[in-house]
Amino acid sequence: MKIEIDQNSGYCFGVEFAIQMAEDELLDGKVLYCLGDIVHNDMEVARLTSKGLVIIAREELKTLKNCRVLIRAHGEPPETYRIALENNLELVDASCPVVLKLQNRVKHAYDKVKVQEGQIVIYGKNGHAEVVGLSGQTKQQAIVVMEEKDLDQIDFTRPITLFSQTTKSTKGFYHLKQLIEDRIQQVNGCLGTVDFKANDSICRQVSNREPLLVRFSAIQDIIIFVSGKKSSNGKALYSVCKDQNIRSYFIENKSELDISWFRPDDSVGICGATSTPMWLMQQVADHIEQFDSQLVSIPSD
Repeated sequence: MKIEIDQNSGYCFGVEFAIQMAEDELLDGKVLYCLGDIVHNDMEVARLTSKGLVIIAREELKTLKNCRVLIRAHGEPPETYRIALENNLELVDASCPVVLKLQNRVKHAYDKVKVQEGQIVIYGKNGHAEVVGLSGQTKQQAIVVMEEKDLDQIDFTRPITLFSQTTKSTKGFYHLKQLIEDRIQQVNGCLGTVDFKANDSICRQVSNREPLLVRFSAIQDIIIFVSGKKSSNGKALYSVCKDQNIRSYFIENKSELDISWFRPDDSVGICGATSTPMWLMQQVADHIEQFDSQLVSIPSD
């Protein structure tokens, strides 16, 4: 077998920055709390907790006082900063600059449309950390949509401003945009009767990976996609691989590999999400390499 790790996979800038910041803060041996999993990858979370990082849930934040709390790349709503001030918490802010910029855009858009009785719509996963932060800029008034059925929450006779969670699929965003335009036309008889603004706020580090993954998946016999199961970005990028290469498999770590997936003469492509560390993809590659001698001994049909 020939095994290749996709060099365009692995951490995006925001995740890499947050993890490096956490590691630097942990060097002094003092407790560092993290508001939610620092990255949607259980293997990496386990590695960092072994170094002393303590993961807390959002409701636990109010019980902490006089300590350090890391804000991960996903960003946080204004309420988190208010609690930090009240409880004398030192925030280690590792919010991704792309997310911070989007939060600012959403806040300005909300301030503008509320005067016109308009609506902020966010294409994203309800409850996702980034979406919680974005919705916080609208005092939790944003309408979060993922699928066509979610569009029923929107009033298509009033102004609509659409944004996207930064890690969502570009294809999914433009499909949703078209569905909203269709609904506006159906309800009003004409698209131009309602002020509709669609803002493609998907991170280009994420969206640019889609065409790269299309090419990578096409030249491999089999694709092993490594990602945490909670990663929204991982699900989106895996679907890109699966559409291109039917022999694509989603795994969280090497223990989920199945030797029956492989053939002795396969070229194996290993890739992952923006939350997948390179060391984890290398572990998977090393494990697949051990299959090679076993596969040779399996008689072909």
